Parts: sequence; structure tokens; C-alpha cells
Amino acid sequence: MNAEPHLPVLYHEVLAALVQPHVQRFADLTVGAGGHAWGLLEAAPAAHLLGLDVDPQALALATARLAEYGERATLVQASYTSLTQQLAALGWERVDGLALDLGASSMQFDTPERGFSFLNEAPLDMRFDPNNPLTAADILNEWPEEELAAILYEYGEERFSRRIAQRIVEARPLTTTSQLAGVVARALRAPRHGQRIHPATRTFQALRIAVNDELGSIRQVLPQMLAALAPGGRMAVISFHSLEDRLVKQFMRQHSQPGPAGEPPALELLQRKPLIAGEDEMQTNPRARSAKLRVAQKNQY
Repeated sequence: MNAEPHLPVLYHEVLAALVQPHVQRFADLTVGAGGHAWGLLEAAPAAHLLGLDVDPQALALATARLAEYGERATLVQASYTSLTQQLAALGWERVDGLALDLGASSMQFDTPERGFSFLNEAPLDMRFDPNNPLTAADILNEWPEEELAAILYEYGEERFSRRIAQRIVEARPLTTTSQLAGVVARALRAPRHGQRIHPATRTFQALRIAVNDELGSIRQVLPQMLAALAPGGRMAVISFHSLEDRLVKQFMRQHSQPGPAGEPPALELLQRKPLIAGEDEMQTNPRARSAKLRVAQKNQY
């Protein structure tokens, strides 16, 4: 057995949730650099795995990391919203475990030219998929002020969304991350000493969600995940902010209740509350501080 690679958030918790006796097929819907996928293939030596990711940089890393597993790992550059289509292409009717790690990865934040972070000077891009025609610059420079304010409020939960949108429109054209961060800081009169987050944090989050239609994609994939699970199979979903987690929680709770005509629930919730990282993981990986893992199992009817 090879040494473990750099571990993704809640690695051990995901494996504990998904690796059951006699599992045959997994799908990692955001395979990233292959960390969770590697662990699943190691822990279930007879299983096969489908890994999806829209990011070609991430997929290249996963391909190298999982090469030792040969035909046991099938990796495809595709959105997780195409899950049903991708399973059909493999001739898979059902899978025993599904992993979905939402949001942007540390690798994407740490690649300055991708434009996800205000910590580095970069073009205003923020696309997970480089084939996506919409960039953050397009939104900032072309969308009406009212629409900008709406996405900042809804996706960034930014209470000063109208003021920031007005300043963005006044400062057009914006082309770099530092320009945008400066506009937001001036709109909010810069952070006071001791403020926990940078004033542009919520604006950058909102733009990233809008560029990649993250919430719409979650709404699309959750029903596909339920349909794809074999009886007794499990889905494990990691979210990083309240908007994502709310959608996952509502979906799982809805399908863990009896139907309107008394039909038995499709899912069983395996925890009442989401799992979170332990103190050791939070210290070694600050991104883990906001991670929440929800796990549900498909009932066997």
C-alpha cells in the first residue's frame, strides 16, 4: 500500500461513511486531486470508481494519483450535473457510494491566475470550468447594478450589497482581483483592526457562486444522486457555507420523511447533525473549519 497523499477535508469521515462490506461501485462527483477517490479505492479493493470534475487541472492530478488502479478508476472531465448521463455511458445502473465535495478547492484558491482569491493580483476569472463562457469580469462589467446587488445579497449574504454594487458600477471597467478588492474595501470604509474577515470575502464568494451556478448545480444533482444509489447505498456531501448546506439538509430531510400517500421514505439520515472536522484537522487545514458533512443511506425497499 502506498503512503497516503495529501488528505482532503473530512477524509476519514467520508471513508467511514461510504466504505461498506461488498461495495462494488463508487462515484466521486468532485474528484479534485483524487484524495477521497484514492482512499475509497484503497479501502475497497474490489470496487470500481467513476470520478468527475470540470477542472482539467484537477483532473490531471487525479489521473496521475489514481493511475496505479488502472481500469478500476474511470475519470471524466464533466460536471456532476451530468451524473445520470455519465453512469449510463459506463453501463452502470446504480452505485453503492457517492461523494460530493462542494465549493472551490484549496488548489483553485492557491492558483493566482484563476482569480478566486483577493490575496493575489489576477484576472477576474473564477471559473471552475475554463470552457464556461461567463467570467467574473463579465458579471462585474456588464450586469445591471440591481442584479449585482441581488447576487451579492443572496449568494454572499452581504448586507451592504447595494452600496458595493453602486461602487462597482462607478469603477467600471474592473479587470483584476486587486481592483475589485480595493473597490469593496473603500465602499465599506476598509476593515477595522481585529475584523475577522477581509471586506471583499463575501463579494468574491458571491461572484464565484454566480459564475459557476453553484446553487443551481446542487439542485440539479441531488435528485440524480438519489436515483443513482443502490438500495443500502450512501451519499456523503461536504458543504462549506450555509447556502450549500441548507440545500443539502432540506433535500435529505425531505426524502427521509414518508411521502404524501404514506410511501416509505427514500432516505435514512445517518446523523441528526452534520459531522465537522476535529481540532487536529482544523489546525492543520484551516479550510476544514467551515466544512460540514451530511450522510444519508437509501432505504432498501
